Amino acid sequence: MDEDHDRQFVEYIIKSIVTKPDNVEVVRSVDELGVLLTVKVDGEDMGLLIGRNGSTAKSIRTLARIVGMRNNARVNLRIEEPAEGSRKPREEASIIDESGKSKDIADVLGDLQ
Repeated sequence: MDEDHDRQFVEYIIKSIVTKPDNVEVVRSVDELGVLLTVKVDGEDMGLLIGRNGSTAKSIRTLARIVGMRNNARVNLRIEEPAEGSRKPREEASIIDESGKSKDIADVLGDLQ
């Protein structure tokens, strides 16, 4: 049986979740603590990988540990933050007033005072 089947399993799951599967990279390293799978994805896919309140990441970690237990290995999963600037910035909310002019948050707060 393949030695890195845990890596292949985690890579398959993550590629099935994200929108840019070609940018998924899973690196396997072994030390005295067990197997460490380091995951890198595109910045825009971080939200999909982590999930609401970390639920997706927690589920993937659980599955990786189960695969490791079947082979008497302790498997941990680390998700690396994307490089700075690769995340898609959030769009600022804007409000359109009666005249059709767009207002940002500062304009709205100024109107309230």
